[in-house]
Amino acid sequence: MQRFSVRAHVRAIGLVAALSLGFAAPARAADLVVSAAASLTNAFKTIAQQYEVLHPDTKVVLNFGASDVLMQQIVKGAPADVFASADQEAMNKAAAEKVIKGETRRDFVANQLVLIVPAAGTVPVHALADLTRPDVKRVAIGNPASVPVGRYAKRALEAAKLWEPVEAKAVLSQNVRQALDYVSRGEVEAGLVFSTDAAIAADKVKVASPVPLNVPLTYPIAVTSGTKQPQQAAGFVAYVLSPAGQAVLGKYGFLKP
Repeated sequence: MQRFSVRAHVRAIGLVAALSLGFAAPARAADLVVSAAASLTNAFKTIAQQYEVLHPDTKVVLNFGASDVLMQQIVKGAPADVFASADQEAMNKAAAEKVIKGETRRDFVANQLVLIVPAAGTVPVHALADLTRPDVKRVAIGNPASVPVGRYAKRALEAAKLWEPVEAKAVLSQNVRQALDYVSRGEVEAGLVFSTDAAIAADKVKVASPVPLNVPLTYPIAVTSGTKQPQQAAGFVAYVLSPAGQAVLGKYGFLKP
């Protein structure tokens, strides 16, 4: 019995010494998972880096994709603390599924739909009506069933009474960055993307024209219902809405909501 207490005492002394010398295991930063629309990729990478500098105890893990796909991931139980969508419809679905905290929902930026063509393209496309030209064989459009930019594109084409002829030429993409890639590589004659996406590929695509919409193109953000760290999640949302976060978004071409 005496031997055990001596050994325990020695171990305790060793632990105290190790702690005093700084040999304790380093604290692991908490992961904050942010699921965000693909069009936010560049801006949110910068925002996450800035946020981590201000909150060294938090590691921001970014998950990008089509808004509807991200929403379905969250509904099915995928870890996420914050959800940022490229349109209201995806966030409305998240609200209906009760996977976001409604009181935290905020519109944080706006964007613009644009018609783009390959920088080296030779087919004269200057407006939506040109998409019906016989020499326009393929048009990159986000899948309206799951991609916000596709829903916006369909609305614009329907308003111009062009949806049916253009749908026959549509190359559906899984997210807006894929649509941008199709145009960048010259695999299609034109595409419909957000202006912020066109801006990051300005050396590979040209904006033929802005596309008018009859609905606001705004992005909502919210804390998820399943978050285990609501304070940190709310802190990230607050940073996105702050002057510093808004400055980053503005730098990447996003507009005020």
